[in-house]
Amino acid sequence: MTSHNSSASSSVEGNRLCVLGVDPAAAGATGYGVIEFLGSSSRMLRFGALKFHARTAFGLRLRDIHLMICELLAEFSPHAVAVESVFTALNMGTALRLAEVRGVILLAAAQASIPAHSYSPREVKCSVSGFGAASKGQMQQMVKSALGLSEYPEPPDAADALAVALCHAQVARANERVTFAMKAGAAAVRAASIPTRVASARRVKNALGIQPPVARISGM
Repeated sequence: MTSHNSSASSSVEGNRLCVLGVDPAAAGATGYGVIEFLGSSSRMLRFGALKFHARTAFGLRLRDIHLMICELLAEFSPHAVAVESVFTALNMGTALRLAEVRGVILLAAAQASIPAHSYSPREVKCSVSGFGAASKGQMQQMVKSALGLSEYPEPPDAADALAVALCHAQVARANERVTFAMKAGAAAVRAASIPTRVASARRVKNALGIQPPVARISGM
């Protein structure tokens, strides 16, 4: 298994978002990438790919992929796992095997009680590069730029995994902004409606001839 680590510590206080991105593979290497976000800044914590010998039994591949994901989840405690979905253009046999690989990844996330999210290859490319048909090289370049890496992330499977993590982070942050805006708008509407309700109550009382109670002062 090839792996690259950041020299920075993975423990950060404050508004921290950590995402594990995974690029599953039915026959080749399964890429992974852990990214941490703090405010508008992002950094890579680790990326790499799990490769197998060509003769490795498929069941053993599934076991080792599941073990790798479990170890990454235990070490980094990400807030979410982002996985690339099954590519619909694959043949049936490859698609089924890829689905099984995704299954053990999703199982590891569920066992750790960490939410998992799936994104199509086109969604990932559009999110990271702005072009749904970006090449492997273009994706490596965009990931390198987005994370401020000194060189292109290798192998390409690891770069794809980092791109999946970046895609989820963008979606999560966008959802946060929408939720915040909706809550702020609802609060503003409630605040604006209070004077209106008070004025309406006064108009009803005046129409009915209801006078406010007068305090009585009793003399000696």
